Amino acid sequence: QVQLVQSGGGLVQTGGSLRLSCAASGRSFSTKAMGWFRQAPGKEREFVAAINWSGSSTYYADSVKGRFTISRDNAKNTVYLQMNSLKPEDTAVYYCGRGTGDEYDYWGQGTQVTVSS
Repeated sequence: QVQLVQSGGGLVQTGGSLRLSCAASGRSFSTKAMGWFRQAPGKEREFVAAINWSGSSTYYADSVKGRFTISRDNAKNTVYLQMNSLKPEDTAVYYCGRGTGDEYDYWGQGTQVTVSS
């Protein structure tokens, strides 16, 4: 059974930074793409960033490009999301997910990020 356990997040002022972590159990982490998504109140879950199995390729939503960085440490079975220059519109619950083909099959528990203006 795969488990994704998230940490990080919290309350930060506009322009601040936060780092989210997502630690995975199981042996398959290093062979899977990983992604971050977010869901704001009253909105659908949206894609934020993704990284391939080796970390050599990354993908970002236009809204976070240049401000967020996704990375991974396969030795620690962990994927990270470094968020800089945060804006109030980044406020959401953030989820990490394990990629499989074109879908995500396991999800973290979610972590709240709140950016105050």
